[in-house]
Amino acid sequence: MKVLNIKTKSFRKIPNPFYNSENLADNPEMYIMICDVKDIPKDIPMETNPREQNLKTAVAKKIRKTINERNQDFYLLNRGLTISAKSVKYDNKNDLVSIEFEDFDVHGDIDGGHTYKIILEEQENLDYGEQFVKLEVLTGVEEMFQKLASARNTSVQVQDKSIAELEDRFDIIKQAIEKEPYSKDIYFRENEKGDIDVADIISILNLFNIDKYPNKNESPIISYTGKGQCIKNYIATHREFGDSTENPYVKMKNIIPDIFKLYDHLEKNMRKYYSNGVSNKKYGAITGVVTKKEGKEAYKTKFYHEDMDYLTPNGFIYPILGAYRALLTTNQEIYKWKKDPIEIMEKIGPELVSNTISMSRELGNNPNATGKNKTLWMNLYMTVCMELVDL
Repeated sequence: MKVLNIKTKSFRKIPNPFYNSENLADNPEMYIMICDVKDIPKDIPMETNPREQNLKTAVAKKIRKTINERNQDFYLLNRGLTISAKSVKYDNKNDLVSIEFEDFDVHGDIDGGHTYKIILEEQENLDYGEQFVKLEVLTGVEEMFQKLASARNTSVQVQDKSIAELEDRFDIIKQAIEKEPYSKDIYFRENEKGDIDVADIISILNLFNIDKYPNKNESPIISYTGKGQCIKNYIATHREFGDSTENPYVKMKNIIPDIFKLYDHLEKNMRKYYSNGVSNKKYGAITGVVTKKEGKEAYKTKFYHEDMDYLTPNGFIYPILGAYRALLTTNQEIYKWKKDPIEIMEKIGPELVSNTISMSRELGNNPNATGKNKTLWMNLYMTVCMELVDL
């Protein structure tokens, strides 16, 4: 027998709707709790988890990336841990949950093994209050354990991007970046090796779709708020226009490498641009920004793996990057730059970064709300437009 005591931020018992049923002798119960990842114990029984934890897969890397982004949304983006136990007791005075494990063939982690292993590896890199995770504990499920474990571990559906890959809809992108060093780092379907999700690729390219977002009034906020929708839109566009020049992604094919260079340039130089702005405060003190800890390896930019000391939330990156579609023009067959985007970024980067972080402060130091703010997207776009007045 083993008893684990875990501090919890919130706790709730979910009533069993069939509690009085004569057919349920053990009366299964469900308990939901939100816990600081720092408080997750290192000895949750794992014999019950049907999967080996391969932390080198694309999914595992994405879990690790999410937990380290410090955007305070890990407990929402991650499914958390599902645990089978003998009993659960809650001490509401001390916010302490006691979980009892008796039979290790049926009591322990059922689902979320990759998340659990990554949490254990990243605990020392996190401070209290930075990330939380959901725990779902089930009791009275011994008789249905095998059925439960099977159901919880076969829930991954075939995603849109996997289907699109089978239909060769990503060839436009593959051809555009085939000579780039990161071309082999992108994974186009689930469980494929790689560090860069094609959903990220599509959401970034969507920022520069001037057929759909031709001016300040049509902001590509969906790139930040809905990557899945960006994939759906990309697929729908390809189904309608194929590889013809009516497809905006075909039109931007020649500038796709430039877009990813621009992304890395912005990501790497955010601290420099901030220092050139009106504030003298440290960049790492800004809510959402993560500073490299002393003695740890430098962070890497998304595409070219250049060293950086800070990780910047997408809520800052995307609105700034999206503003640079103002530098694009089209002759209905191809997208072209009106001015060199990196040159313009070096010139007005401090202003764009300062405006973005100021907006975050106005919104309660909230990078997520910043990334969704339409006024910010419009203002940044107009700032870039001002650099074109001499044309």
